[in-house]
Amino acid sequence: MSVIVRFAPSPTGYIHIGNLRPALFNWLFAKERPAAAPGRFVLRFDDTDTARSRREYADAIFDDLAWIGIHPDEVVRQSDRLALYDAAAEKLRGKGLLYPCYETADELERRRKRLMARGLPPVYGREALALTAEERAAFEARGIRPHWRFLLPNFASSPFETQRTEVHWDDLVRGPQTVDLASLSDPVLVREDGSYLYTLPSVVDDGAMGITHVIRGDDHVTNSGVQIAIFEALDYAVPTLGHHNLLTTVDGEGLSKRSGALSIRTLRDEGYEPMAIASLAVLVGASGSIEPMQSLGALGARVDLSQVSSSNAKFDPAELGRLNAELTHELSAEAVAARLAEFDVPPQDAEAFWMAVRGNCSKVADAAEWARIVYRGPSQIVFSGEDLEFLRTAFTLLPAEPWDGDTWRVWTNAVKAATGRKGRGLFMPLRLALTGVDHGPELAALLPVIGHARTVQRIP
Repeated sequence: MSVIVRFAPSPTGYIHIGNLRPALFNWLFAKERPAAAPGRFVLRFDDTDTARSRREYADAIFDDLAWIGIHPDEVVRQSDRLALYDAAAEKLRGKGLLYPCYETADELERRRKRLMARGLPPVYGREALALTAEERAAFEARGIRPHWRFLLPNFASSPFETQRTEVHWDDLVRGPQTVDLASLSDPVLVREDGSYLYTLPSVVDDGAMGITHVIRGDDHVTNSGVQIAIFEALDYAVPTLGHHNLLTTVDGEGLSKRSGALSIRTLRDEGYEPMAIASLAVLVGASGSIEPMQSLGALGARVDLSQVSSSNAKFDPAELGRLNAELTHELSAEAVAARLAEFDVPPQDAEAFWMAVRGNCSKVADAAEWARIVYRGPSQIVFSGEDLEFLRTAFTLLPAEPWDGDTWRVWTNAVKAATGRKGRGLFMPLRLALTGVDHGPELAALLPVIGHARTVQRIP
């Protein structure tokens, strides 16, 4: 069977690392499965919420996924598929499984409170099913438009006498799962204004598009019991389901697109590498250590959905910093050449410069400061006394060109012999004169990049 998965974000904001988690699980499951033919990945925008959905967010989601390395095989928008949902709703009405309800939100809330006060579960009692045609007509005459609920198959003969009705599935992540439909209220599928809530369009699209596997957050486990009933009512094949744990902040708070916290766009602008973000988004909350993966293929080889924890996974920014630094230290000059050019590193120097400084960069953007130091000179430091005299002597001993990786050793040996200095007393003044800071890359690698001409300009 060919695998077809989907990632279905609502374009109501920029996606964050928590949204990226299911996108990656689906992508890796379809595209990076060992010993299996690549499947298909569908990007489906759940944009039926016309008040909040914006095309600019959809475009941003597409771009952010591409930056990570996710390239959909197909892109669809629910706003283009309303006729399918209309037909499905009519099919359910024809089967007597979608019925009109006229209660207001306040009325429903009062009922829930009364049930809870009596120690009963706050499940909708299907009062609307008892309305006569005349009563429904009276509501309509008063301008009260109905919302529409799906009649769950949790009864034998009378819908007012529910009985335990178990829905089972073998979850890719959580193993065997059971939801009792008698414990749930009939879900609202259509609002008073005729617009659709998430549930019906999701089921219709999954069924009509032949989605074989649905991998999503475990906040949808209960929804899955309801959706399986709707799949069957619409005569669709039920996909294989998998529900992974959610990503939260270190404090256990949920992530939100509205706040912009940890959005992929923000992390990208802050200079994090895509594979650092992808590695943490997938590996946190799973078995094994969290390590930076060099590619999505390598990340896919690590993923075993059955080993994902059932507890929430906590996102720690410090972990992202660690992963990013480790990845940065392994990046080739070719991989960062375009970014080095933005820092005015000459193309002929790119490899030597990057190999000299990358070990001191947590992000590639950190190389910009080293480019300034190398090519425009360090911040001026005032030397005096013995250090000034030492440096002026040292600079008279600079080796002749050409310079290479051995030049620093040759120079410092000559300076040591001439001045008697050694250790920190020898190396620190030279580092400060050359770079303006008391730490940084190995000068054996950096000095040839600075070059003789720029070095001479740094004589105190």
